[in-house]
Amino acid sequence: MTIGVDTRERGRGHPTSRRRWIHDWRPDDEEFWAGGGARIARRNLIFSIFSEHIGFSVWTLWSVLVLFMGPAYGIDPAGKFVLTAVPALVGAALRVPYTFAVAALGGRNWTMISASLLLVPCALVTIVLEPGVSYSTLLIVAAVAGVGGGNFASSMANINAFYPQRLKGWALGINAGGGNIGVAVVQLVGLFILATAGRDHPRLVAGLYIPLIVLAALGAALYMDNLAQMNNDSRAMREVCKDAHTWIMSLLYIGTFGSFIGFGFAFGQVLQVQFAAEFDTPIEAAYLTFLGPLLGSLIRPIGGWAADRLGGARVTFWNFVAMAAGASVVYAASVRESLSLFIAGFILLFIFSGVGNGSTYKMIPAIFRAKAELGVANGGDPMAAEHEARRLAGALIGIAGAVGAFGGVLVNVAFRQSFLTYQSGNGAYIAFIAFYAVCFALTWAVYLRTAPRKLVGV
Repeated sequence: MTIGVDTRERGRGHPTSRRRWIHDWRPDDEEFWAGGGARIARRNLIFSIFSEHIGFSVWTLWSVLVLFMGPAYGIDPAGKFVLTAVPALVGAALRVPYTFAVAALGGRNWTMISASLLLVPCALVTIVLEPGVSYSTLLIVAAVAGVGGGNFASSMANINAFYPQRLKGWALGINAGGGNIGVAVVQLVGLFILATAGRDHPRLVAGLYIPLIVLAALGAALYMDNLAQMNNDSRAMREVCKDAHTWIMSLLYIGTFGSFIGFGFAFGQVLQVQFAAEFDTPIEAAYLTFLGPLLGSLIRPIGGWAADRLGGARVTFWNFVAMAAGASVVYAASVRESLSLFIAGFILLFIFSGVGNGSTYKMIPAIFRAKAELGVANGGDPMAAEHEARRLAGALIGIAGAVGAFGGVLVNVAFRQSFLTYQSGNGAYIAFIAFYAVCFALTWAVYLRTAPRKLVGV
């Protein structure tokens, strides 16, 4: 069976080699999938991961740049936490319009545009970042880096449409994990610059990403496709906003992805401030900051894989229990002033936030697929029910991604307030433990205690 790929621009009659649209896409049809669908989906996944990876690196760029900013910049630790919170906030706000952009312009076309936009924050950093620059200027430049945060939502919505239900947990986990690892990579890039050029050259970090951004845009242009069946359905957004599962899943995603991205932004600063006596230079802290985000990114597909086999709710429940335990280890280490235990606890938090990222995203399409199956059992049309499930799942992915990313802001604000009030992160660690307890209790109450097992595949 062949796949209907049309090189004409959607909605117009003239041919063009710059826009490729697929008009017939049925991934849950096994014959269709084996006849070429899997190959096309895999190709789009690969280049989606690369673009999203660069987006994450640019989004979390300021978590590295603040490590270069010594006394000459005149910014205290509280001010640096704000510099890392601002791009997290902008990135969270952009995730909803980025989700709509995929349907409006096509996954390939929007990936080209969104990747190209990453040139702006990198160019601004190379121009303005030096001692003496005003704090307001730094806030504006940091805010522009938020465009990298929007890439995740558009990429996930696009890949969600390409893959069949039985492979969504794996595909979304691979896509997200490949993007998340950009947090660790940008920190390795910062470590490389610190070790070679020294702390006086932070602009080189942004400069190294400019050619990679160009490659990401070119890769999308040459190798990705648009799905014509993806519609810009604002009604779906309105419908899912009325569904209680939307806000429950968004809260759970704050606990998983919000923790991952928030810790990714803040961990280097927390180390330098709370254990200042242990680090004479920024490079000593930078050696430790990349490991947690790296492990959390690599393990995210495992969370999706485990959810495919064990059920998203079950994996998510036990994962939040583990995150509460990890935060307890961090708190104990902070009280005892044990750097080794502190790092171990944070690595556990990164790992379990990665697992939870995969399992919670698996739950989203599974919830609506289960509702569709219940509708079919009551006499509904199977094809219409499947279409409705995909439509609502795509909308919820956009909303949950935006709300979850806002958790990154909350983490940085919690650290800032804790250090201002207690001169340590202890207040923030207690807040994290309490929040994870709320999350595992909510998961149990809604999806495990009384809900039908089919609802989330458990």
